[in-house]
Amino acid sequence: MIPVSINTLEYQPGGDKKNSEFFEDYRMKIFERRKSSGIEDLLGTMRGMVLQVETGEVLPYLHELYLMSPYRFSAAFRNNTHNVYILTSHPDYPRMFILEPLEKDYADEITMFNRLYPLSSKKPNARYIGEIFSTKDVNETRSTLESHSVRFNYHHETKNPFFTDAHFVFTFPSDFTCNRVGYTQEDIDDYDVLQLGKPFELAPEVMESLNQVLAFGEAHQLNKLVLGVDHLATRILAGEREDAILEFLTMSNHYFWGAYNISEMNSSTNVTRNGYVDNDKKSPAKVFTANNTPSFVNSFENLPMPTEDFVRNYGRRLHHIAYEVLDGDHRGGEKNVDYVVQTLKDRGIPFLAHVVGECLDEPNLKQIFSKHSQYSILITEYVERCHKYEGFFTKSNVAALTEAAGIDERYDHGHVFD
Repeated sequence: MIPVSINTLEYQPGGDKKNSEFFEDYRMKIFERRKSSGIEDLLGTMRGMVLQVETGEVLPYLHELYLMSPYRFSAAFRNNTHNVYILTSHPDYPRMFILEPLEKDYADEITMFNRLYPLSSKKPNARYIGEIFSTKDVNETRSTLESHSVRFNYHHETKNPFFTDAHFVFTFPSDFTCNRVGYTQEDIDDYDVLQLGKPFELAPEVMESLNQVLAFGEAHQLNKLVLGVDHLATRILAGEREDAILEFLTMSNHYFWGAYNISEMNSSTNVTRNGYVDNDKKSPAKVFTANNTPSFVNSFENLPMPTEDFVRNYGRRLHHIAYEVLDGDHRGGEKNVDYVVQTLKDRGIPFLAHVVGECLDEPNLKQIFSKHSQYSILITEYVERCHKYEGFFTKSNVAALTEAAGIDERYDHGHVFD
């Protein structure tokens, strides 16, 4: 493990979002307990991201990922309830595990979460599930975290063997984010040891179709310009912001990097990072976005609240996966991110707005959101850090992106339009 580059007990978070005394007190207590309990020494980097799609939709989703991301098919397995597809990018970056229920009428806790909300009920099994972290000892990790009141899934509590029979342990879905955190001490690429099910191959015509997308990416240089996952952004309710962050700090080895008000959108962006890596793509940052005022109070103020509306319409869940784009000019002064987006637009990929941000002579950031994937319900973000810009956003960029997403995520219901 790389020596820690951040002293969590001394680091002063950035940002202008004021946190409560409760938050600051327990933030330090959590860091102290992580050290004294051994969790800080046990946990390593994020080795996997897990999501689920509807039965029959994994193949078109693979084509989407081949076009829009650096992830490529590696292996597939079948357990009693699901097909499990593994995708890889750079060897040091997290793998992607895509779960596909074998039966269209499959239902478990994920299905129930999605059916609670109007804009996720149409895809009741499509959801980002959570991350998998490496650990030196999975049983000790579970035992220690259970002593910290973290709940883990056992055989009688979930139907999908991926969460209980493979060589992972997973927490219960969070009350604040609905995301899980998983842990494994095994080599993430040793499929025999992971015991994910019975292996199977993709049909030759499917692989040929995927290879055609891959060839397109190579011909248009997308494969070398779109790098790994930069960050994962979850949207939560206004009153649960601090609890969600503290909970994730309890279950991971991330530190709280900072919280920033996005006043134009009546929200805040809150970032946690892994202090054990020299490149965030090796263990992506986790971002938490929440409204500053809950909907029932905001009715007095009538301020924008696209973040709160997203949660009311889709539920607490991951909102987008951001990929870093290689910094540089493609041609004629066009930035790489502009070229990537235009190439994808020409291929039929819809985006919510234009690329926001400027890259002139000073360090800055250019960003854009795609529309929601019809398969994963996730937005894809592309971000280019110009001149070695440090950070995950600028306030003006986030305001523009949040506004664009909010317009696309509206739900008209009776006389309340949100």
